[in-house]
Amino acid sequence: MKFAFQPQQWPDAIAEIEAAGHELVEDVHEADFLVFNGGPDKFPDPLPDNIRYVQAAFAGVDALHSAGLIHPGGVRWACASGLYDDTVAESTIGLLLAQMHMHKTVTLAKSFSVRREIDDKKQWLFDNKTVAIIGAGRIATKLIDMLSVFGVRIIAVTRSGREVVGADESYAMADAAQVWGKADIFVVLAPLTDDTRHLVNRDVFAQMKPSAVVVNVARGPLVHTDDLVEALRSGQIAGAALDVTDPEPLPDGHPLWDMPNCIITPHTANTFSIIQERMGRLVVANATAFEAGGRMPNEVNLGTGY
Repeated sequence: MKFAFQPQQWPDAIAEIEAAGHELVEDVHEADFLVFNGGPDKFPDPLPDNIRYVQAAFAGVDALHSAGLIHPGGVRWACASGLYDDTVAESTIGLLLAQMHMHKTVTLAKSFSVRREIDDKKQWLFDNKTVAIIGAGRIATKLIDMLSVFGVRIIAVTRSGREVVGADESYAMADAAQVWGKADIFVVLAPLTDDTRHLVNRDVFAQMKPSAVVVNVARGPLVHTDDLVEALRSGQIAGAALDVTDPEPLPDGHPLWDMPNCIITPHTANTFSIIQERMGRLVVANATAFEAGGRMPNEVNLGTGY
């Protein structure tokens, strides 16, 4: 098939797609499918009728869905779900341990004077912790594997409540109220939808243990930022570790930057170098399934947007 690669061309990915027998064309009007790695403002408007499906370069396509580019009855889409499960899972553990081990506390203090405080408050994953994964999809599967060495108990929360391999308990998102008071650590991995926006808010923080830690490596608006600031300041929860924020980028001078119990990375749980390195194989796999007349491994549900 012929494909266009917009708005940025990634030479290594293009070479891998071409090696599988597909042909790169510069004009999207000549392509059978589009590999798209930009935001809604960069999307071809209108999308030519010759485009049979669109391959997005990122796992989350909520911005494209919100912009009305992904919708029932529209062109088929594939995303990059699962392609970065290992990198995001590893980053999640890094963030979690940095927060529990109070790395930011000593970094801000720039002094050994906080050693006694760290002795008193430092938490350990090995200490019979329960980890609740909110949105237990492909990344969660890898994360559960990585967490197994710590002997933690796993609670998985999914939209359907299906049994998740490796989890000790599984709940539907509609029953999440049963989970907020049970876990020590909450890893937020849910897709961003109208139903999940501000999923973790003041009411939810009030149900958590004072020792609870919240990790968000999915989308910033899943956690209500002002409510998080309040919960951290008041001691309602012990800490937060964020790779994503709302707003994003988090403005200079925002209170979260100076909070010793909140560690932040700039949306780097996965990096562009990894995305570009792995993109070619994903495009080839989805194109092969499409040509065979089947559902693509990473096909997006046009109704839900993930």
